[in-house]
Order: sequence, then structure tokens, then C-alpha cells
Amino acid sequence: MKVGVLALQGAFIEHEKKLEKLGVECIELRQKKDLEQDFDGLILPGGESTVQGKLLKELDMFDILQKRIQDGLPTLATCAGLILLAKEIENQNQTYFSTIPMTVKRNAYGRQLGSFHTIEEMKGIGKVPMTFIRAPYIESVQDGVDILSKVNDNIIAVQYKKQLALAFHPELDEDDLIHSYLINMIKSLRCRLFSYIIKKR
Repeated sequence: MKVGVLALQGAFIEHEKKLEKLGVECIELRQKKDLEQDFDGLILPGGESTVQGKLLKELDMFDILQKRIQDGLPTLATCAGLILLAKEIENQNQTYFSTIPMTVKRNAYGRQLGSFHTIEEMKGIGKVPMTFIRAPYIESVQDGVDILSKVNDNIIAVQYKKQLALAFHPELDEDDLIHSYLINMIKSLRCRLFSYIIKKR
């Protein structure tokens, strides 16, 4: 199993350390030719969504990654990564991959609560430690988007098809539950593909 980690900007190294701890090989995605490699899942890290979006376009990586996400590549998006996946961004005309039908609010907690930590229940996983840093939250979702967790009545975690989008930074906590969830998503998809191939023979 190999997971591609977008390594243009942001907290990608912390994600790589999580995956390595779980025995998963990482591929850093820094330029277009990196996308020619085979990888079974994708991580879009926290950082600055505007910078990441700009670099994805300039490096001619955007369309390829968008197509792979749309085609069902298991994807974990954290903080800025969540913004990249949103179909709508409040008070901003510019959107990016637009692969999850949801509206997000950037820097939603303001300066006073720019960074905080909590432990909350997450559907299908259990109690999860959550570190928020100048975090967005999800204002609304459309049909098909599964709300996994809320903090103070704000949506902070959703799943849409094979895309898991979080407003917090699981790579900064010792807990490995979120990255294990991504790995299980990949394994589940591979098992279904294998079963489909066997049935076709």
C-alpha cells in the first residue's frame, strides 16, 4: 500500500510520520511527474489553501488530482485540505477541487479561539483528540455528505464517498485513529475491486 501526500506546503511531514508509524509507504507529491507513480490513497494536509491551490495550478497538478479524487481515490483532507475539497467557500468566489458538496468558512473561530484542543466523539471511530489551528468549519452540507462530528454545534468532520474531510489536525496528536481510518478505507476499496475482478473471470 502506498499513500501520496501533497507536499507543496503545510504540515505534510507530520502526516508522513503517522503513515510510516503504521507501516504505510509514503510518496511525496511535489511536481507533476510524481503523479505518474501508483498510490492507493491521498492526503491533503493543513497549511494555506490559497497557496496550495495556486501551486497546484502552476505545477499542472490540479486537474490530474481532481480527476483522481472524483474517480474515488480514498482521500484524507485536513484543515486547508478540507477547504480545497469544498464546493463553496463563504465570502470567496475562488474554489478549488470542489469535490464535496459543502460550504466552508475559513478561519472560522477568529483570533480568540484561533487554536484549541478538545476530545470529541466521531461517528464510526469513537473519541478522537482534535487540535484546531486557525481552523475552518463546515457551515452546511448537501445530500450524500455524512456528518461525522461537531464541536459547539459546528460541523468539523464529514465523509463524502471516499473523501474524509476534517477541520482539525490529526497528525499533531499521538492518536492514530484517523490515519488508521484512511488505511481501512483503502483496504476496503481494494477488497471490493479484487472481488469484482474475481467475479468477472
